[in-house]
Amino acid sequence: MIDTHCHIDMYADPNAVLKRCEGEGITVIAMSSLPSHFELGYPHVQPFKKIRLSLGMHPLYAEHHNREMDLFFRNLDRTSYIGEIGLDFSRQGYASKDLQLESFEQILMAVSGKKKILSIHSRRAEKEVLDRLKANNIESAIFHWYSGPTSLIEQIVNAGYFFSVNVAMTNSESGRKIISKIPRSALLTESDGPFIPVNGNEGGPWDIEIVEQFLSGIWGMPVEEISRSIKGNFRRLLSILG
Repeated sequence: MIDTHCHIDMYADPNAVLKRCEGEGITVIAMSSLPSHFELGYPHVQPFKKIRLSLGMHPLYAEHHNREMDLFFRNLDRTSYIGEIGLDFSRQGYASKDLQLESFEQILMAVSGKKKILSIHSRRAEKEVLDRLKANNIESAIFHWYSGPTSLIEQIVNAGYFFSVNVAMTNSESGRKIISKIPRSALLTESDGPFIPVNGNEGGPWDIEIVEQFLSGIWGMPVEEISRSIKGNFRRLLSILG
């Protein structure tokens, strides 16, 4: 299984999650919310072959961005993965809109032309995010837990970007509608653990199988074939890294 968006550092026992993922052969792109969090986590993930740690600047942490930006630039060459980054113009994030825009632009300018894979937060700012990715010639990005208009999906796919879908999306009407519009060739899986509970428990990368079973039902394909399709998409995503 492949989990392209998980906040391992947010679990009560991150090391236990790392060991479980490695033991079960789950490939995980682990997010960080700030560069200082990336620095704390970096030495802990190095022993694990299946874990990739991303360098992040979460839009909802905008009040920390100015003092963390130098750390972002200093750590940029330590990883091929950037996330979680993006924009959040929802009620929760709108007050920091200007700070978010400034930070996001700085980050995109810094990674433009580099072999990086971005995991993108785009809540209520989907078109703004897409336009800025394209303007900065970003080659490889994943729209994490996309909740925007379905009319924008084709434009995102045509730009060469992917979508990562999770258990919560399979449980809501709007999420299922979005998943149905995503081409198979542009779909990846994520847990967004530990923020999505599953059956009353803390969700995690091991719950990707629930998403695969859902896709099997709507696509009329065996789970094994779903898994192969997602792995193929993931390999194409990684091809940018050489």
